[in-house]
Amino acid sequence: MNAPQIHSGYIPGAIGKITELHARYYHRFWDFGLFFERKVAGGLTEFLGRFDASRDGLWLAVSEDVIVGSIAIDGKSAQQAGAHLRWFIVDMDIQSTGVGRRLLDRAVSFCRKCRHPKIYLWTFEGLDAARHLYESSGFTLSKEIMEDSWGKSVKEQLFEKVL
Repeated sequence: MNAPQIHSGYIPGAIGKITELHARYYHRFWDFGLFFERKVAGGLTEFLGRFDASRDGLWLAVSEDVIVGSIAIDGKSAQQAGAHLRWFIVDMDIQSTGVGRRLLDRAVSFCRKCRHPKIYLWTFEGLDAARHLYESSGFTLSKEIMEDSWGKSVKEQLFEKVL
């Protein structure tokens, strides 16, 4: 597989492929099922339906015309609550190759350019490689709560980065 290129913006098939990457990873390692997959697809569809390039961003890692990673910034409430980092995923076969860092750097850079005051993301306990990446990029853990909004109970974690 060639080194992925980072593409800015939507390309046909993105909703399906981003959803598939999430569904396969979270089913394999966390036993998430249809409930989770529906939530990812629905949220992503809603976001892209109201996408505003002046505040929102979507970046796709693409190798040989296949989407192998994604990250998005939802800036709808950026001035009040911060920009919401969402749908960050890298294909299991290319994790630990630097693609995730490249995607995250693009998203953070975009937020600075847009003058979003803060970036936040929700994840959950146990995603240690992702947590390391967030913390090495200046995000700090600010809140933990038990939640079952993904179809099963997990300890959700809020990470924030002030810009």
